[in-house]
Amino acid sequence: MIAPSFEEEVDRYHLAVPEITRGNPGPVKELYSRLDDVTLANPFGGIARGWAQVEARLDQASRNYHEGEMLGFDTITSYTARDTAYLVETEHFRARMAGAPMVEEFALRVTSIFRREEGYWKLVHRHADPAAQPQSRRSLAQTATS
Repeated sequence: MIAPSFEEEVDRYHLAVPEITRGNPGPVKELYSRLDDVTLANPFGGIARGWAQVEARLDQASRNYHEGEMLGFDTITSYTARDTAYLVETEHFRARMAGAPMVEEFALRVTSIFRREEGYWKLVHRHADPAAQPQSRRSLAQTATS
């Protein structure tokens, strides 16, 4: 089997990510490296480091979403070098948060870093946060002092 190109891996990534919003972390887990330096910083707080922590955080995130539907990805930029690549996007989706009465729309600002391992692109870092809209300096200062 020929290893997929980075573009093909991004296509696979775009199919896997919406599964989290449907309560299924499996497809995203398949994309991750299993090495101890992997990290995940998601909207639910903190940074997970190492496969065991990342896997637990993916499971937790998937329990927070229900009835998810991906609306699209706005790719801001991507870069590929010999053994590393990154992707900067805004992800748009609808989902119902656990305990919420109705489906809401979300936009996440996401940076994903990939590394080539044994010829295959593996996800080694994902940072997603809800700050997809520009914020004023004043609101940032208030957040920093809170």
